[in-house]
Amino acid sequence: MKRKWVLMLSLAYTVFMAVLFFYYFSKGTTHSYQVALAGVLCGAIPLLLAKFTKLTFNLSVTLSYLAFLFASQYLGSILHFYGLGWWDTFLHLLSGALLAFVAIALYERLVHREGKKEVSPWLLFWFVVSFAVLGGVVWEMYEFSMDQLFHMTLQGGGNSDTMVDLIADTTGGLVIAVISLIKTKSKLDKPTLKKEPLPPESMA
Repeated sequence: MKRKWVLMLSLAYTVFMAVLFFYYFSKGTTHSYQVALAGVLCGAIPLLLAKFTKLTFNLSVTLSYLAFLFASQYLGSILHFYGLGWWDTFLHLLSGALLAFVAIALYERLVHREGKKEVSPWLLFWFVVSFAVLGGVVWEMYEFSMDQLFHMTLQGGGNSDTMVDLIADTTGGLVIAVISLIKTKSKLDKPTLKKEPLPPESMA
C-alpha cells in the first residue's frame, strides 16, 4: 500500500511539473520552464527507483521529499516566494526534517529488529540530529564552492546567511528527533506479557 501511494504521489507531481513546463515553454518564460523541467526530473526519481530497483519506500521520506520539491521549485522559484526573504530559511527547516526522516529510515534498515530493543533511544536521537546537521553542512559547503569557483551568489548573506541556514537545518532535524525519541521510548516502556509456566499437574 505504501509503495502504491509513493508511486501515485510521485506521478502526480511529475505530471504537474510537465504541464507547467509546456505552459511556460509556450509563453517563452525561460526561467520557469527550466525549473519545471528540473521538477519533472526530480519527481521522476521515485518512479525510476521503483522501476529499476527493489527498494522498500518510506512514505514519510517520500512525502517530505515531494513537499520540499513543491515548496522550492513551484512556490519558491516559479511563484517567486524566495522574494519573501524568510522562504529560504523555511525550506532549510523543511530540509532538516526531510533529512531526519531519511536518517530514521536508514536506522530502521540497518539495525535488526531484535537489536533495537538493546539500543538506547538516545542513540537514535543523536543519529537523527547529526544526520540532519551533516546534510546542512554539506549543502553550505556546496554553496560556498559554487560561489568561489563560478562567482555565483548562493550565499547571498555571507556568514550570517550560512549560520541561519544551519540553525534552521538543525531545528528541523531536532523536531523530528524529539518525536522519534518519544515514540521509541514509549514502545520500549510498554510491558511485555510473559507466559506463565504451566503447573506440573496440568502437564501430566
